[in-house]
Amino acid sequence: MADKSYEEFLNDEELLDDDVIIEMTDSDGNVFYYVEEMIIPVDGENFALLVELHDEHKHGEGCHCGGGCGCDCENDDVIIAKIVVDADGQEEYIEPTDEEFEKVRAAYEKFLDEEE
Repeated sequence: MADKSYEEFLNDEELLDDDVIIEMTDSDGNVFYYVEEMIIPVDGENFALLVELHDEHKHGEGCHCGGGCGCDCENDDVIIAKIVVDADGQEEYIEPTDEEFEKVRAAYEKFLDEEE
């Protein structure tokens, strides 16, 4: 996935100016980019709903991804990350505990129900 750099994602005209782009690296050194879709406050802490960004050339022919092309974005990777502030005052995205995850999932489902 590291075919597109962080700077290239930031310069992508399809992304809105106010989109927050998060770069994450897995234990194997693979780099993934996520857009912060929304912040979900739970118990006085903030959690981010992050949706993976895909590089356009990874898609099947004609993909805008409505599905059916066979590309990986038919199964977008969506994660929940806890937002904490490190010693330097910078936001850091970490994995929530199982208990935190369940609370955030419940809050998100409640939000979706209220939207309908």
